[in-house]
Amino acid sequence: MTQTLKTSFTDSNSNTGNYIMRPTVDYCFKELMSNPKVRQGFVAALLKVPPNTVKETSLLPTFLSRASEEDKLGILDVLIGLTDGTRIDMEMQVASFFAWQNRIIFYLCKMYSDQLKKGEDYDKLKKCIHVSILNFKHFPDDEECCRTIHLHDSKTKDLYSDLLEIQILELKKLPKELPGDNDVISWMRFFSGKKTGGLSGYG
Repeated sequence: MTQTLKTSFTDSNSNTGNYIMRPTVDYCFKELMSNPKVRQGFVAALLKVPPNTVKETSLLPTFLSRASEEDKLGILDVLIGLTDGTRIDMEMQVASFFAWQNRIIFYLCKMYSDQLKKGEDYDKLKKCIHVSILNFKHFPDDEECCRTIHLHDSKTKDLYSDLLEIQILELKKLPKELPGDNDVISWMRFFSGKKTGGLSGYG
């Protein structure tokens, strides 16, 4: 996992190496994720697996279903489907958002429930993962820059189900000294960067 990702959002007439559009900009982030190789590399980092084991990813419609016009409209940034049925919602958020935790739980639950059609059994439900890439501090009381949240028993700490997962990546908490063996942090460093550069864990 040592190939280098070069973003196309650079000024070809400049020698400064600065981005014309930073990866944290919604449009830029969505364009990056429209590239199958980029999706493969980032998904592999999130799942903590080698990129070559992520055989195929696809972009899915980002409008969440509504039973009526009165229902809340939900529009995801990027929704990715894997061959095993897993769905991954990726949200890039630059400014602090009131009740962000409520919003992402709403998105995650809608993604999960939207899988089943009338008459289908519950055993057909597949894993849904929400990924928040935040350019603000969502958890201000610690310096953990990336965390994974599951449903656990509050007493035994046993995992109840792995079908719902939330990953929170806080770009403002990136440590000054970055471990070279953490691909998620390498991607976070790329997303928060102001200049072009390399990225391990891609391809």
